[in-house]
Amino acid sequence: MREPTPRTTVFGIMAEFDRPERLVEGARRAREAGFEQLDAYSPFPVEGLSKELGFRDRRVSWLTLAGGILGMTLGFWMQVYTNEDYSILIGGRPLLAVPAFMLITFELMVLFAVLFSIGGMLALNRLPRLHHPVFDVKAFDLAHTDRFFLMILASDRSFDRDETKAFLADLHPVGVHTVEHTEEPE
Repeated sequence: MREPTPRTTVFGIMAEFDRPERLVEGARRAREAGFEQLDAYSPFPVEGLSKELGFRDRRVSWLTLAGGILGMTLGFWMQVYTNEDYSILIGGRPLLAVPAFMLITFELMVLFAVLFSIGGMLALNRLPRLHHPVFDVKAFDLAHTDRFFLMILASDRSFDRDETKAFLADLHPVGVHTVEHTEEPE
């Protein structure tokens, strides 16, 4: 019996730019043209790019807040429980000495906030990811040195392979590349 061959589908169309200003302008024009599923790759943070891409995700901030509140509550509760269950009366000090509990409460608040923000960022970005379809594009090796890439994903409702490629070519990039995704048969 013959093994099934992998199927290749288009993941997106990517334009390669030589300057960050051209990348931001390309993202702005793509948004104006009605594209919503955009992604950009750059060797360093580019000012204004997240705004042009329409990035407004604040889930990591909320996860950090939730982690901080959980850590603070856990730290305070742990000390109250310990002092109530194993009470030692020393020199008239109250069992629930709130000022004395603040150090551990603060430390656990910071610890949980950091763990939730890092864990949330990794999970929401689906990291670690060992392979991404853009890695198969030869020119993408320059993304960590001096090139800037704008990709319109095939999942965009306005995506048409030929029209999207023509639109990106009208932005006068250094190159336009088709990013393909290989699906393994089951």
